[in-house]
Amino acid sequence: MSTIVNVHEAKTHFSRLLDMAHAGQEIILAKAGKPYARLVPLERAPARRQPGRLPGRLGDSFFDALPDEELHAWEE
Repeated sequence: MSTIVNVHEAKTHFSRLLDMAHAGQEIILAKAGKPYARLVPLERAPARRQPGRLPGRLGDSFFDALPDEELHAWEE
């Protein structure tokens, strides 16, 4: 559900409108009674990646050079 608010009211109650948008409500800003802009919440940022969260370890062979035929396949 969206709420339509005129510019004058938006300037007067901007903080309250920000709280409403942050809570998930869409706010339509109107100028001279016509929809002009939309105030919506930002998408949540994805959780930060944290190295080492998965169990297990890489073996030393992980760092060995690739065979020539596999290197050639990657270069094509």
